[in-house]
Amino acid sequence: MTFRTDRDLAGTLSRLFVHPVKSCAGIAVREARLTPTGLEWDRAWMVVDAHGEFLTQRTLPRMALVQPQLGITELALRAPGMPLLRVAMEAEGPSAAVRVWDDAVPALDAGDGAARWFSEFLGLPCRLVRFDPAHRRLSSLRWTGGVEAPNQFADAYPVLVASEASIEMLNHRLDTMGAPPATIERFRPNVVIAGVEAHDEDRIGSLFVDADGGQACLQPVKPCTRCPIPDIDPATAESTTDVGDALRTYRQDRRMDGAITFGTNAIVLEGAGCVLRVGQRVSADWQFD
Repeated sequence: MTFRTDRDLAGTLSRLFVHPVKSCAGIAVREARLTPTGLEWDRAWMVVDAHGEFLTQRTLPRMALVQPQLGITELALRAPGMPLLRVAMEAEGPSAAVRVWDDAVPALDAGDGAARWFSEFLGLPCRLVRFDPAHRRLSSLRWTGGVEAPNQFADAYPVLVASEASIEMLNHRLDTMGAPPATIERFRPNVVIAGVEAHDEDRIGSLFVDADGGQACLQPVKPCTRCPIPDIDPATAESTTDVGDALRTYRQDRRMDGAITFGTNAIVLEGAGCVLRVGQRVSADWQFD
């Protein structure tokens, strides 16, 4: 399929992020394979408590300091004061019943070594689990318009899209408040686009990417409502209210009953198996309510 350049909006794919372990640090990558559940290995692992409930930075900001690295066969994890932890990428561990929000999800336990590592670093009994690839966890059909969109341990949707201009606008607001700038990593996006206006991602229909292997199509389905995680500095795990305070001055979203939004959740409509790469062209048409 020929990539069209006559759509309402045109830009480039400026940054890509994969977050292998839910709520731990993300990895900036130059390229990533697109799968039906989002970027390959995104939110493929999750840390759970002794009852199988998912853990996040919302209650454990130190999770931001866990730095993953994807290898060919292993996931490596580093954290301050901790030895290197290596986890086999596709290990078939014992089955575990876990929960992420309201979803009961089967998972594969990553073993006692990983459990001890995370328990020591986070200060409570916990285990590392991998999403069971045999299971299909679907996004809300209400928001996807009935399209069955699988995802792994992401909160609810396979892909989060944001723009460079949006973080620049936020940083202008922070500057006027006398607060330090924020990085886009605080918002944990997967796909960041450049060459568009601030929050254009709120107003587009399908987002087309001129990907390696063909055209990819990401369909925005729901504004991303924001919890306190963007207030946590991913470099230090320290929290202030600066980002939330700034967003409340201009990002209360009527579509979400006044909740703060930043970025848009999207599903994969086309292009699973293609490779997304920084610098590729993107385009979209406007879609207004």
